[in-house]
Amino acid sequence: MREGSLEAPTRHPLGHETAEFWDEDALFTELERVYDICHGCRRCVSLCGSFPTLFDLVDESSTMEVDGVDKADYWKVVDDCFLCDLCYLTKCPYVPPHEWNIDFPHLMLRAKAIKFKKGDVKTRDKLMTSTDTIGKFASIPVIAQTVNAVNGMKATRKLLDATMGIHPDPILPKYHSDTLQKREGDHRPLATEIKTTATTTGKVALFATCYGNYNEPQLGEDLIKVFEHNQIPVMLIEDTQCCGMPKLELGDLETVTRLKDANIKKMAALVDDGWDIITPVPSCTLMFKQELPLMFPDEADVIKVQRAMFDPFEYLMLRHKDGLMNTDFKNALGKISYHVACHQRVQKIGMKTRDALNLIPDTEVLPIERCSGHDGTYTFKSEHHDTAMKICKPVVNRVRQSGADVYTSDCAMAGHHIEAGLDDGSHPEHPVSLLRRAYDL
Repeated sequence: MREGSLEAPTRHPLGHETAEFWDEDALFTELERVYDICHGCRRCVSLCGSFPTLFDLVDESSTMEVDGVDKADYWKVVDDCFLCDLCYLTKCPYVPPHEWNIDFPHLMLRAKAIKFKKGDVKTRDKLMTSTDTIGKFASIPVIAQTVNAVNGMKATRKLLDATMGIHPDPILPKYHSDTLQKREGDHRPLATEIKTTATTTGKVALFATCYGNYNEPQLGEDLIKVFEHNQIPVMLIEDTQCCGMPKLELGDLETVTRLKDANIKKMAALVDDGWDIITPVPSCTLMFKQELPLMFPDEADVIKVQRAMFDPFEYLMLRHKDGLMNTDFKNALGKISYHVACHQRVQKIGMKTRDALNLIPDTEVLPIERCSGHDGTYTFKSEHHDTAMKICKPVVNRVRQSGADVYTSDCAMAGHHIEAGLDDGSHPEHPVSLLRRAYDL
């Protein structure tokens, strides 16, 4: 039997449509098998809370092996997994095609799905992952001001901690009544000669995302400015729903399927019309690039959208390869401390954001390839916030030590999590916004 593998990882479909996927006895058999292999390896201990939780359970058991761990405690490991996927991509030597066939994130997803189906889920978690519903309500003009004000009050935050288990310390996202759809819904794509390449059509449809629409609409505005400055027409896709990543992380696969049905048909039609697709949030891009195709590998429209889906900086650097990226920058950015988002790393595209920013004269990009620990909702939960900040601490230390002029992350939420860790009054600036500033747009 081989000790590890040097072959490229491959991914099997999730298999949620099979009866075995939902068999709890079969799940626990597989959890025990995988936990035992993880216990004997321990390479992933620095990634997230799941592995230290597992290893502590083993080390504190009567046998100091997995067979000494109470099966009820298996769920503690599941609850600490936020599906960053980095163990699969960067650490585990036993992923397929290795015969041990370890896919830890998707095993955790299976466990979360069974737990959700049993009804073992908090109302808080259902609410926090309903990003579209909250966004539509909280972006109503008067309500937006009220929600933002209330979320900034210490007394209210303590009340949320006591009643809902939402920790009082993390920076909660702000809501805008002037959403991206309102700002750019009437935007007409740039009238210009379309220049295609072997990998890009040269015109882009923007999937706003819940966060990009309700919480930081400036990201979408900046992205449109930057892309059209590069002679790439951009249209904003209308009437989209959440990509489904928050519900996936909750294990609510039924809602993921419903959201997929709402979005994919519309996006596939745009692909047929010659549009490539981008989103300003790595997790949403990854949902269409990886998770939905692994859930629905036989749906032609899902695969069609997957093949047309790009990270914004991946797209720009593909254009640059053919001499089609505008490199006439007006402003230097100095030293940039750049956090590489986990869900961008999982896309296996390389550091395209770093490469693009390094094209700017008198600009130095210092990458940090560590998880921020934010995970969308993980840091907001009272029971997980301390762990989230512990995971973020090495990133915060690297930013402090860099002496950078600005810090950034493709994941805006990760940027704000780093901001909370720094606690020095500074604020992150998104890479797309940095590029717009460099162009002096």
